[in-house]
Parts: sequence; C-alpha cells; structure tokens
Amino acid sequence: MYEILEKKQIAPSVNYFRISAPRIAKRRKAGQFVMIRTTQEGERIPLTIADADPVEGSVSLVVQEVGKTTMQMGKLKVGDVILDMAGPLGKPTHVEKKRHTVVIVGGGIGTAPAHPIAQAHKNIGNKVISILGARNKDLLIMEEEMRKTSDEVLVMTDDGSYGIKGLVTEGILSLVARGEKISEVIAIGPPVMMKFVSSTTRPLNIPTTVSLNTIMIDGTGMCGGCRVTVGGKNKFVCVDGPEFDGHLVDWDNMMLRQRSYQDLESESLNRWKEHGSKGCNLHRMADEATAKEETEAKHE
Repeated sequence: MYEILEKKQIAPSVNYFRISAPRIAKRRKAGQFVMIRTTQEGERIPLTIADADPVEGSVSLVVQEVGKTTMQMGKLKVGDVILDMAGPLGKPTHVEKKRHTVVIVGGGIGTAPAHPIAQAHKNIGNKVISILGARNKDLLIMEEEMRKTSDEVLVMTDDGSYGIKGLVTEGILSLVARGEKISEVIAIGPPVMMKFVSSTTRPLNIPTTVSLNTIMIDGTGMCGGCRVTVGGKNKFVCVDGPEFDGHLVDWDNMMLRQRSYQDLESESLNRWKEHGSKGCNLHRMADEATAKEETEAKHE
C-alpha cells in the first residue's frame, strides 16, 4: 500500500498528492505514468507522474475529479493509502540537446505531466519556453513550478482573466512571429487541444510530440483498450507511448474511442454518488448487515 504524505487542492476539483512510493520514485523518468487502484473493488486508472523525490521516496500526482475513481481519490486524506500503484510504465520522453528552443505546451491538467518534461530538457541545457493554457485564471495549475524550470512562460486564458487572452496555438504562432527558432513542440492536454497544436505546427514543419491519455485497463499492452492509429498503424499507448508524433495521430479515431464507455462511466459515477460518496457503499452496508445478524444471533 502507498501512503498519502501530502494532499492539497490546487484548482477547483483538482488535487495534488504526494505519495510514498520509493521504488517508483527511484526509477521514474519524464513522461512515464503509473496505474493506480484505490480499493480492492476499484478500477485501474492511469496517472502521469508530475514529479518525484528519489531521496524521500515519493511521487507526485495531480488528479482532476471527473469520474468515480478520481472523485473517490478526492475524498482521501493525508495518512490514507492507495491500494495499488504499478509503475513506472510507458516509454520515457526522448530528451536530447537541441539546437533551438523546446516549446512545452500544457493545457489545463496537462501542465502536470508537462512539468517533468520541462525539467528534463532544462537539466540538459535546452532553452525551454512553456505555454500554459486554461479556460480561466482559477483553472490554471503549477504556474510557479513551470516558471522555475522554464526560460520563459506564456500564460493563455480563454476569457483573458489572466495572462494573454487566447488559445495555446496563438501562443505558438506569437513565438514564430517574433522570430523564435523552435526545434520541437511538446503538447499535453485535452485531445482537441493537442489536435489543433499539431495542425498548427504541421505547415510550419515544427516536429511535434504529444502525450496521449487513452482508456487503459492493465497498462502493459495486454488489453488493447488504449489502441490508437499513428501513421496508419495500430499502436498501444501504454507500451508504445504515451508519446507519439502529433502529426501522425488519427485524432478523430482516438477521440471517438475515448467516448466508447461514456454511458457506463456515467452510470458508475451516478451509482457511486448514490451509494458510496458519503462512505455508505454497498460493501460496507453488507458488512454492517452481517454484523447485525451476528449480534442478534448471540442474544437469542
């Protein structure tokens, strides 16, 4: 089991966890992820490692509450434990000395997995410009951490409540317009954001890497749930990725597959809200009923 050492809310419905996981902390590299399961009856979900401290033996995860499992995690406290954490999984980010600037684009919650990638490029001496995007100021995360590991940070908000009003693609174009020479763009965030980043950089001939977060069950390539089409070939995000050439990803197919279990996910979430969100899940109710029967039997 993996103990929660720290937990804090960093944006509405977005929680930061620092979790004891010594073996994972020592081995993880930028771009890798873990598969976690909160309870014996729970599902497995992939979460990208946002940071790690190999000396302390901890990893940091940033989790947005969108479904049953992430909402369950939102109710955990310091001292609670995560039942399973398998990793590090996936291929690490390919990091090498670049001639020109590396642009890291983090959209919404995607800023968290972008952080270790920016760290890795900065640590080997690359010039790093980070573009952080959010719908509004309240939803912006990890700005301070990204400033520490970037030569420059552009903040883009849809409503103009903070930074520059506009989309992250406009941030990329503004860098090109001012004459910035870009060796690579690395984009992480909602699929539609990564799709438009890729379509923006393609005519500019800027190599673009994206990190995909698809449906996963085991994280080891056996289930096939994370299958995507890249360059006309089937790839598994968990073992062939999670990073791919954004210009080759079949984005429409990927986003269609992402919606495959939407109805079942909504049903699972609604059932949990009805029976489990206040701690009165069906398993505990059954245990209480059994205990009551045993007590009554003793008094007969």
